[in-house]
Amino acid sequence: MSVIEAAYIARTPKSAAMGPRAQKVMPAGDTRAAGFHTPYPLTIASATGVTLTDIDGNEYLDLSNNFTSLLHGHAYQPIVDAVSRVIGTGTAWPARNNTQVELAELICERVPSIDLVRFCNSGSEANMLALHVARTHTGRHKVLMARFGYHGSHEAFEAGYFGNTGDKAWPHTIIAPWGDADAFETELEKHGDEIAAVFLEAAMGASGLVQASPEFFQRVIDATHRAGAVFVLDEVITLRLSTGGHQVNLGINPDLTTLGKIIGGGYPVGAVGGRADLMSLLDPTRGRIFHSGTFNGNPVTTAAGVVSFNHLTSDAVTRMGAQAERLERSLAESAAGVGLPFSCRRVGSLLNVYFSDVLPAASLAREDAETMRLVHLAGMNRGLYFASRGLLVLSTVMSDENLAEMCSRFDAVFADVAAEISS
Repeated sequence: MSVIEAAYIARTPKSAAMGPRAQKVMPAGDTRAAGFHTPYPLTIASATGVTLTDIDGNEYLDLSNNFTSLLHGHAYQPIVDAVSRVIGTGTAWPARNNTQVELAELICERVPSIDLVRFCNSGSEANMLALHVARTHTGRHKVLMARFGYHGSHEAFEAGYFGNTGDKAWPHTIIAPWGDADAFETELEKHGDEIAAVFLEAAMGASGLVQASPEFFQRVIDATHRAGAVFVLDEVITLRLSTGGHQVNLGINPDLTTLGKIIGGGYPVGAVGGRADLMSLLDPTRGRIFHSGTFNGNPVTTAAGVVSFNHLTSDAVTRMGAQAERLERSLAESAAGVGLPFSCRRVGSLLNVYFSDVLPAASLAREDAETMRLVHLAGMNRGLYFASRGLLVLSTVMSDENLAEMCSRFDAVFADVAAEISS
């Protein structure tokens, strides 16, 4: 056992003790794969602003923000106030509510490609619904996506995420390499009459924050339309990169857009929006798709979402991007100072770090996996919380003083890891 892992275990005995109890009732003692790591994940007791507190009383500056969903950090007072006004009047009603309409209006106003919007309860659900719409519209069944792309927990998309296509278990998913427009065009020429939809992330979130050029997206969109299929842009993670989503930065116009995370203000949410003719398939008066959901557009989520999305201003986007740029520079200097190889991808307020001299291609496997594991555990030992895959996420409530403290703690983290490796 490494010194770093031993220190993690020593400072988190209550989280360790929670593991066997949780494992009796949940697979691996957890209920989401993204937050799991060895030797065991923390158990969180509370959070406010940029700070998480675990059940052992340890505090952490948060650079996860619940995997990008908490745009304004934890217990953001304007959201707390909005939810408090609503929650005493009921949390789920059998008909629409004011803030549901208000959030839908805000999304349609801000995201140019969206004429109409439909709510659900997660990004996974949003992508499932978008695929249903595309299949109904085209009368086809197959989906084309990027290898290692992530569109949530559904077998059609997990096939592409894990690369498990072409066998009997995954007959409806076709994959092509991310960023390779020629490959996407070839697949659409070969299988276009079978493909209902092409799904792409605006930037790959789960596979290393790999980006692609506007030209790649436009070529794929054009080929999708030539094949008579529907182009779906997944903005569940990237909506935060502009007041109108990353599609505005890319200069593209998807047929459907899937949303989640920040439009819920910390509550469960998902949404599909897009062209009126496609979205009208969800109109119950036409009877093509019967889409419902007990908590779709509930007043608590939508009240929080209105505040969250309204407070994503151009100034906030610019400020978070500038802070992320400073963090990237500081991390590179810290790594160089102790002789750790380092590289980083950054888009706006999102970063993904690697402990290699060259940025890898999109992939689930990492050559630096053991170093990344040590950095993750050492980060928690030094009071920093971030995703075990090296994803760092900023929030609007992070002050420059918070950022300076994070940079200082990363200095110590990298020194700890360099000492562990050298020993």
